[in-house]
Amino acid sequence: MQKLPEILYRAAQVRELDRIAIEEFNIPGCALMRRAGGAVFECLTGKWPTVRSLAVFCGSGNNAGDGYVAARLAREAGLDALAVCVGDPEKLKGDALTAYRDYVQAGGSVKTFETEHAIEADLVVDALLGTGLDRSVTGLYAEAIAAINRSGLPVVAVDIPSGLNADTGNPLGCAVKADCTATFIGLKQGLFTGQAAEYAGEIVYDGLAVPDAVFDRVNPDVFLVGQKPLMPRHRCAHKGNMGHVLVVGGDLGFSGAARMAGEAALRVGAGLVSIATRSEHAGLMNLNRPELMCRGVESEADLLPLLDKANVVALGPGLGQKEWGRTLFGAVLRSEKPMVVDADGLNLLASAPMGKSCWILTPHPGEAGRLLHSSAQSVERDRFSAVSAIRAAYGGIAVLKGAGTLIASDSRIAVSTTGNPGMASGGMGDVLSGVIAGLIAQGLDVQEAAEQGVFLHGRAADLAAARDGERGLLATDLLPFLKQLVN
Repeated sequence: MQKLPEILYRAAQVRELDRIAIEEFNIPGCALMRRAGGAVFECLTGKWPTVRSLAVFCGSGNNAGDGYVAARLAREAGLDALAVCVGDPEKLKGDALTAYRDYVQAGGSVKTFETEHAIEADLVVDALLGTGLDRSVTGLYAEAIAAINRSGLPVVAVDIPSGLNADTGNPLGCAVKADCTATFIGLKQGLFTGQAAEYAGEIVYDGLAVPDAVFDRVNPDVFLVGQKPLMPRHRCAHKGNMGHVLVVGGDLGFSGAARMAGEAALRVGAGLVSIATRSEHAGLMNLNRPELMCRGVESEADLLPLLDKANVVALGPGLGQKEWGRTLFGAVLRSEKPMVVDADGLNLLASAPMGKSCWILTPHPGEAGRLLHSSAQSVERDRFSAVSAIRAAYGGIAVLKGAGTLIASDSRIAVSTTGNPGMASGGMGDVLSGVIAGLIAQGLDVQEAAEQGVFLHGRAADLAAARDGERGLLATDLLPFLKQLVN
């Protein structure tokens, strides 16, 4: 699979890159369109080499021009290519109109889209709508999208699946479900979060030979996370050098959450892990993981000696929202320790908001909605805005979990695309808290620990799913793969 660039852009930023390339670097728009159409053709022939016929769905904008170029190239290569038009192609403008006329002049066939007609082709190219879409898809365009999705054929989307919002990754009413998206010049941030994983398929990038100096003119603030190897350990290292994690949680009935967080911290390399939990099960929690130091804690006075020894705290796994959990939550927040706050720690925070620079908040959309006094649905409508709002309101680092997890700091938003639907099971967030805390214990700053922790957590889940499948994946299945990854 292609290694993608790290930088992501909003749709307006990509339009600015286009403008700079054309107006200031004198690259003709028609040249960029020919390169884009060529990239689409190379993509489809490379991935589906036995395809003999294409149905290229073209709309009324520049996206259609890329489609007509791809259709013309397909005809020149001996394939049967048919352009299926939504709207009058003679009303196209500029380079797109030129691309359409070049296709017709080369002998290309054009058919007006009709709802009742089946798509007769081996593959569909989606060149209906581009990144400028800002309202719900209706009418013939919605019907064309439905026909493409109903066809069961492989689909290559041009730049972005039609109907998908390039900034949020959510469909505007409806969207094409592509097997592959060939995207150009700048990677669109919406291809990597929201519901994009359901629509974009594999993402293939082509910079269209735009000079690096063009990209230097636009300042990005969204990036893809890649794995960064941890520093090798000094040959004389001892457990005291590797940090001490304190997990605070595990109310009655929820001891497993704190246990999983603690073991995850150990598996990524923390030197010591203590768990402050209920006395009733403190003596049992480490029966088959004796490396965990489990202490019964019933008051703030019991907790303070453990807090003093810790380098970092994971606050919230199984904490609950009763008096015991509230007491420990308040005690930890009065300290200045770096901390990872999750689960009921976030719910307690939502009821009494405050800010800290030294913490990492790791909400799922429901918890994020509570932190913002909103709803999960509102959060999911624009995940980038939501994670930025959490960071602005609470400080520190905000991690908005989900498909395409977002990590917001004061300088950037990072996007991690690791992980899979098998992670839709209990305990995954507890493991993530332990992973991030374990990385902080070893000396990573909170931003790098959050970004790398999310990446490693999702990658471990991908490796576990590759071995045994997604369905039935357990949070503890990630632990051996975490050890593998950090090494």
